[in-house]
Amino acid sequence: MNKHSKVNRLRQIIAIDKDLETILNLPKSLEEKRFLLRRHLSELLITVFDESQRLPPLEWIVCRDAIWVLRNILAPRSEELSGFSLLSYVDTLLNSTTSAGLQPVSSAFLAELEHLLKGCTGNSGIYKEKPPAFLSHSGRRAAKMRSTDLSRMARNSAHAMSRYCSGLDNDLQRQQSLNKQAIQNHFGITDLEWNDWRWHTRNIIRHPETMGQLVNLSPGEAGAIAKAKKNHIPFGITPYYLSLMDPENNKTWDRALRAQVIPPADYVDQMIEYRQNDECSMDFMFENDTSPIDGITRRYPNIVILKPLLTCPQICVYCQRNWQIEDVYSEGAALGKKKLDRALRWIEERPEINEVLITGGDPLLLADEQLESILTRLARMNHILRIRIGTRTLVTLPQRITETLVQIIARIQEPGRREIVVVTHFEHPTEITPEAMRAVQKFRLSGIGVYNQLVFTYYNSRRFEAAALRQKLRLIGVTPYYTFNTKGKKETDSYRVPIARLLQEQQEEARLLPGTVRTDEIVFNVPRLGKNYLRAAQNRDIIAILPDGRRVYEFHPWEKKLALVDTYIYTDVSIYDYLQRLKADGEKIKDYETIWYYY
Repeated sequence: MNKHSKVNRLRQIIAIDKDLETILNLPKSLEEKRFLLRRHLSELLITVFDESQRLPPLEWIVCRDAIWVLRNILAPRSEELSGFSLLSYVDTLLNSTTSAGLQPVSSAFLAELEHLLKGCTGNSGIYKEKPPAFLSHSGRRAAKMRSTDLSRMARNSAHAMSRYCSGLDNDLQRQQSLNKQAIQNHFGITDLEWNDWRWHTRNIIRHPETMGQLVNLSPGEAGAIAKAKKNHIPFGITPYYLSLMDPENNKTWDRALRAQVIPPADYVDQMIEYRQNDECSMDFMFENDTSPIDGITRRYPNIVILKPLLTCPQICVYCQRNWQIEDVYSEGAALGKKKLDRALRWIEERPEINEVLITGGDPLLLADEQLESILTRLARMNHILRIRIGTRTLVTLPQRITETLVQIIARIQEPGRREIVVVTHFEHPTEITPEAMRAVQKFRLSGIGVYNQLVFTYYNSRRFEAAALRQKLRLIGVTPYYTFNTKGKKETDSYRVPIARLLQEQQEEARLLPGTVRTDEIVFNVPRLGKNYLRAAQNRDIIAILPDGRRVYEFHPWEKKLALVDTYIYTDVSIYDYLQRLKADGEKIKDYETIWYYY
């Protein structure tokens, strides 16, 4: 649509609420219109509460929430915080003869406004079916009808999850076995070397030429890797993880795997730009502001992060600490002996700390003796009740989980006195392989719990994709723990998913799984402050919808009732653009139509 067509479309959308349309067309000042609009919405909200029976119960809730969101967007405080006035923008488009300097109207903006006004007027259209028949009956008849409905839901969700391959599927096991054999032939090795984790770290795939000899790379993938290497942007893949990929590159079951480790061109370009700008900080989470001493990060009262090693056997493109990691499995990544000693002594001198997360980087790249030394020293501190080990080696290098390593870690655990927990990071069902399962079971058989932190990216955000992962994780002995909204870093924009999609996934997909499976907490990691629990709506507000259709949120800190800490303003990715991208990838947008009403 051209500009004129879009403004006409805007007029049609405003007409959804006739009172709102009348107010916006009045020859009054902006502040007078604001007053009238807010009064109209307040009266509409009172009507919704007083006459709730005029709307179906669930439509009533959608209506209430939409009115609340629009009221909040119209507040002067929201405009000040977001730096944008939706009221002024719409009023100028409708009534001004000139729009010089005004951002153009986008289809994404129109879609957001249309759904918001439909919600405010009780016309969301998401409840097309009649109420379930069992509600009109009681007793055994109602129970049988309800059971039939539940069976239909279960079949539909099972069918949706069956779309996603698991590394435990027979067909995928056969393919990955062939891949493994091809890699072994390339390097001239046997299973003896393949099963040695040190062989994998010595032979990490670091160059597109080597990788291209083993799996098919598109020109874009090969070019991005070459450019990353030329500009010293970390890249590397373990031979094991490479064996999980589709050698033909059909862009089907391995797309989530490739996306994790092959940097897209826009990521590489943005990283180069960052590095050329001395005034630009890549410390998105402001870890420098939460690190009282080298090797330590602290955001919570009882927990600290200990980082003895800032490298991994391969680098996730969306890594929170990509700015700290010099290279894959780099030699100088370990915290120096003196600094490590000072960090441990710092923990020892603070008895109020009772939990330590050892992460990095990946601490399981340390030699057994080094890891044992750190664990033993922490175990001598009587105030440490729990030690978490954050590692992806179960996913990227399961050969590292040797019997010796497990014994070292298990010896530190003392039931009733001290717990050891392993926290890993599976992103997709295709990563769940027999090798990964054996690694998990080694810990489980030694009494050590294994938990998963999922990063919700575009590449695992399709309908029931994350649900399929949770189901498979529980079957191999991994408990879903956290699901993180992708960090809002500019270089990883192509990985980001609207917050509304994560909320929708939890309510409409994860909710269909048993409580023993949907154990993860969905969170937004607020820079400098820590986790914000998305499940609780009172922890955030929508304060703007920008001309490009992006929502602006105000996140509240976790300690908002405990200390006077400032809020955090976050600009999300556009729901409309996300849905168009899904459509281009073959998804049915109708399956996601309720996403607009998650705030």
